[in-house]
Amino acid sequence: MSATYKSGGPVTLTEEQILALHEKLRMMRHDVNGMLTNIVAAAEMMRLRPESAAQRMQLLLDQPHKIADRVAEFSREFEASLRLKRE
Repeated sequence: MSATYKSGGPVTLTEEQILALHEKLRMMRHDVNGMLTNIVAAAEMMRLRPESAAQRMQLLLDQPHKIADRVAEFSREFEASLRLKRE
């Protein structure tokens, strides 16, 4: 499932804009890594304490949606910065 994009023309980013975009990328990576850590921790707790499985299951089920939302948020900001439009 690949979207087609159209450029809005040449884009010039200032150093500050590039650094801001990099900071957003850095924060997205940090957030996603934290959510992946939650998945691993919940799975490990379920393995060590099976009686906690029901309690941990919702955490496991919530994380992929949170990850997808966070990646989509960054993608929208990135596309806007480069004036990319979906066709």
